Amino acid sequence: MNVGAISSQRSLFWDYTHLSSGKRINTAKDDAAGLAIANRMKTREIGYQVGSENAGMAIGATNVAEGALGGMSDYLQRIHDLALRSMNGINSDADKQIYQNEINQLKQGIESLAKDTSFNEQKLLDGSMADFSTAVSPSGGRMNIQMENSTLEALGIADLDVTSKDFNLDSIKKAMDMVSERRSSLGASTNALEHVRNFNNAASIEQLSSRSRLEDLDFPKAISKKKQDEVMGQYRMHMIRRQMEQKKSVMGLF
Repeated sequence: MNVGAISSQRSLFWDYTHLSSGKRINTAKDDAAGLAIANRMKTREIGYQVGSENAGMAIGATNVAEGALGGMSDYLQRIHDLALRSMNGINSDADKQIYQNEINQLKQGIESLAKDTSFNEQKLLDGSMADFSTAVSPSGGRMNIQMENSTLEALGIADLDVTSKDFNLDSIKKAMDMVSERRSSLGASTNALEHVRNFNNAASIEQLSSRSRLEDLDFPKAISKKKQDEVMGQYRMHMIRRQMEQKKSVMGLF
């Protein structure tokens, strides 16, 4: 078989290999520089995807924590109302104790939220997780999210007792302000995480699109080349057969 026929077969093999894979670059010999660039793009693309997933997990944690703090805010509002009622001068000591009994139940609700609220088996509000960070970019850039201790002790109302003679509303108001500030902080963190997640999703799609333009096969062009190679291969085989027939004719003359 002559060199032209071998070249034609190699070209057809290239055509079928790339058409079957859908890739312009299958091995380094196809485009060494392009392969290196495509691999770097793929690394960043996956990095953006993972960063988006991490941000989504962090958003889940902040939403759980903020929901628990919202429950605490409701409890504290009710405690404030009961405490204010207890300060009515016509209440007897027995009346104040009734108010205190309900307040104690509400305090237990706050403590339960603080001790039991968790995400992925991680306690969020009991003080064991002062804050946590999560990688949100391909380069490992991190975001820190504050998870404040929100137990009764940390809020300063563990010993709240409306039956006490020197009782006032200051500790309750302070606790309510603390919970409100923490909810606000978590809301800001959630907004930032959502922004990062949206950016990562968009950046990942752009990386994929750019890599596709570099790495994927142009099917119309490849099919046209395949047809051309097939025609050229048929033409070469036809010419080889004619040459062989001519040689036979010459030999027959001799």
